[in-house]
Amino acid sequence: MKKRYFPKIRSDECKGCERCVIACPKNVLALGTTLNVMGLPHVFVADESACTGCSLCFYTCPEPGAISIIEEKEED
Repeated sequence: MKKRYFPKIRSDECKGCERCVIACPKNVLALGTTLNVMGLPHVFVADESACTGCSLCFYTCPEPGAISIIEEKEED
């Protein structure tokens, strides 16, 4: 079985600090222009297919629960 990873961003928890964007070695994340419920721009997944599941975005984020790394198993 092959594994596939992708980040899930909870936009209403994101404060737009871009720490996750800077930490991502594969440029999976980017800061958007739309505003969340707090009136702040939030991060979005720009290239889901590039995610390796390293979790650097998760560990760098200062907001608990703003980012999750989802793991899916694909059938070969």
